[in-house]
Amino acid sequence: MCYCVLVTSLLAYPLSKQRIIGRRFFLMLIAFTLIFNGGLIPTFLVVQQTGLINTTWAMVIPTLVTTFYFFIMKTFFEGLPEELEDAAKIDGSNYLGILLRIVLPLSMPVMATIGLFIAVGQWNSFFDALIYLNDRDMFPLQIHLRNIVIANSAAAQTEVRDGEEMIIMETVKYATIMFATLPILFTYPFIQKYFVQGAMIGSVKG
Repeated sequence: MCYCVLVTSLLAYPLSKQRIIGRRFFLMLIAFTLIFNGGLIPTFLVVQQTGLINTTWAMVIPTLVTTFYFFIMKTFFEGLPEELEDAAKIDGSNYLGILLRIVLPLSMPVMATIGLFIAVGQWNSFFDALIYLNDRDMFPLQIHLRNIVIANSAAAQTEVRDGEEMIIMETVKYATIMFATLPILFTYPFIQKYFVQGAMIGSVKG
């Protein structure tokens, strides 16, 4: 999640400035990916050719930047006062220092909102792991949860298990589901105040 938010902010901040040469061209290229996607097979071939198969980076790099989150963050950066950056330049700060010391601290609402969306998406993701990971020891929790649910569904359709064993299997399944939701449930209260502000981005004008 941290990697995604950091890389997205590093891309959105410079492209939020009107003075950047070629800004319109790069924005059109990024927007193009919202309409057209390479597809599953080309993406898998790229990951395979780069040697990322069966590595943790195969779960990180292909989803490092999401175009939708990029445009949300860029819109937020465009609404920040230019006077703050001008004052930082007068004090001798460079663009990276302005981003890290001024822009990002003021952008906690959008950072928390996008971070929560990314965290929920990554936490619930299991399809990428099925494609890119071969080692069972590297499987995320959602893969094991999926296997438990499928195993219980298959067992429910057979008559080889008695009632008591089926109750145990159902209990394990629902306990696993509850366990898988706890990290997100515990994370939300800490960023709720930022999330409410971030969800209102663009809703008020003037």
